[in-house]
Amino acid sequence: MNSSEATTPGGSADRQARAVRLGPRSLAALVLVGAVGVVAFTWPFLAPPTSRLSAHAQDAPWLFAGLLVLLVAVVAATIAESGLGPKAVAMLGVLAATGAALRPIGAGTAGLEPMFFLMVLSGRVLGPGFGYVLGSVTMFASALLTGGVGPWLPFQMLAMGWFTMGAGLLPGPDRLRGRTELVMLAGYGFCAAFAYGTVMNLAGWPFMGTLASSIAFDPHAPIPANLARFVAYCLATSLGWDLGRAVVTVVLTLVAGPAILRALRRATRRAAFEAPVTFDARPGNRP
Repeated sequence: MNSSEATTPGGSADRQARAVRLGPRSLAALVLVGAVGVVAFTWPFLAPPTSRLSAHAQDAPWLFAGLLVLLVAVVAATIAESGLGPKAVAMLGVLAATGAALRPIGAGTAGLEPMFFLMVLSGRVLGPGFGYVLGSVTMFASALLTGGVGPWLPFQMLAMGWFTMGAGLLPGPDRLRGRTELVMLAGYGFCAAFAYGTVMNLAGWPFMGTLASSIAFDPHAPIPANLARFVAYCLATSLGWDLGRAVVTVVLTLVAGPAILRALRRATRRAAFEAPVTFDARPGNRP
């Protein structure tokens, strides 16, 4: 039996180490950026037609993009301060570089984006705190690599942080292994791939203005009318892409998942993120 699948006498798997343990400050920062992020994505449905925000529909995404840059940086710094040591930073760099290199392989064609399955598996093994930082950093690095820098990047960083963090919050990190875990991860990847596409549609939808009047955001329309426009926008522009992303994530998770999960867990054990630092006294210094 592989050591990553070893069980205790009670039948449960060995306790899985976490690269980052979230403290109260990190949790508070995550809650804050999550709340602001929800507002940044959903403001077209929250702002009444008569508000100043709706009157500046073309400017609001830029405002939220600038705000999200600062908030994502604050959360990453807070998590790093809470325990992102040198070994965790090294693993973060390797996984972020790998994810960034995987993204251009499909170049986004028909949603063929293999980086998503790696984010799911990494978040599962390394935990939600590390997963949030990894998702954000990977998206930033891939944007630099592919030239995809723009006002949408902060939204992508936040959404990918949520995507990867969610995998770390799935149940049974210490006990669930084998086919059951793979099916759970594949199911999460399928649903989260659609969720990622939907929230990113929310980020770009207000930019359309009146270019496509039947599906564009109308700042003067009531919420039900704009919701119907948004659903039509998703169906017309991104359903095929989201389906492709979801299917690729599921296939790669089921095919390559076992080997990558074993490798990640082996690397996590060898890194000994949670091992306490001790100093042995020299024999000559003993009383």
